[in-house]
This record gives sequence, structure tokens and C-alpha cells, in this order.
Amino acid sequence: MALQVKQTRSSIGCKQNQRDTLRSLGLKRIGDVVTKEDRPEIRGMVHTVRHLVTVEEVD
Repeated sequence: MALQVKQTRSSIGCKQNQRDTLRSLGLKRIGDVVTKEDRPEIRGMVHTVRHLVTVEEVD
């Protein structure tokens, strides 16, 4: 199982830790999509920036 994470909103005006979280997920700009392994650490990172991204579970 994996998570497909897409950045849908800008990080301008967000807290620094949220910007850092987007970067560590591999997201740089609106429309970027990354696929990450479904692990608790990744879920926590996604939770931190949940208002900036959309998430889908993929096989």
C-alpha cells in the first residue's frame, strides 16, 4: 500500500515547519505529485500539511 500525495495549495504564508514538511515529502510547487510508502511517519507529515495537499491510497 502506498500514498499518493498532491500539493494543491501554496505554502506562502504558512509556518516554517509546514514548508519544511512539504519539502521533505518532495513537494516543491502546486501540482507536484509524489508516491510514498504508507508508514506512520509519512502519515504524520501528511497530517501536518493536510490543508495544503490531497491524499489517495494506491496499490
